Formats: sequence, structure tokens, C-alpha cells
Amino acid sequence: MDVTPLIPAGRKVIDAYGDGGFRVSGERFIGSILLFPDRVLPWSARDFAELDRDSLAPFVGMTPPVEILLIGCGARMEFVSPALRRELRGLGLVIDAMDTGAACRTYNVLLAEERRVAAALIAVK
Repeated sequence: MDVTPLIPAGRKVIDAYGDGGFRVSGERFIGSILLFPDRVLPWSARDFAELDRDSLAPFVGMTPPVEILLIGCGARMEFVSPALRRELRGLGLVIDAMDTGAACRTYNVLLAEERRVAAALIAVK
């Protein structure tokens, strides 16, 4: 029995992560990425400390809006400062921070549920 979630055609699915990058829908990306259901962008962030409003600007004002933005913090989960969380909420972004592996798995599940999900993922070795 196949238990792989069905993903709508044309959606970007995370196949693998690690070794300094990601494989998304069969394509390899080196370094951190900003992931949308329909596209992948390179992201300059190499460390959680680089996370700020400006680094997440590509997610602001999307139509339709992002329902949830997953933050892949790297090898371990980090806490987003309350000030940044409030600022992003004011811009319409609800975020959930977790380690990058958990963010990858959660993204795929939410995508399969056809939720409006996106992710900012810091690469891990």
C-alpha cells in the first residue's frame, strides 16, 4: 500500500535535505532556500541569527496570502524573538519555527493538505 501523500501537479515538494542544501521536486539547491508551492528562491541566510524582517520580505503581500510560514532554523530549533514575531504578524505572516528537518517534513504534509504554506529553510550539513 502506497502511503505517500498526493501532491497536486506543479507543486514544489521537498525530496531531501542535508549536505548543505536541498532537493526539491528532483532539483538540487545548494545553500538555504525560500520555498513557495510553485517556486524556489536562493536565500542568503546561513545562520538563524540572520533571520529578520527584511530576509522574509518575499513572503509579504502574496496573493493569496501565505497561511503559515515555516522557519527551518538549521540543525536545531531556535526561538524567534517576540518582537520579530509581532512585527511579522503585523505584516500578515504567521510563523512556526522548528529545526530544518521538521520544517521540511511539515511543509510536505501541509502542501499535501493543500494549505497555503511556504518555508524559509536554513541549510544543514
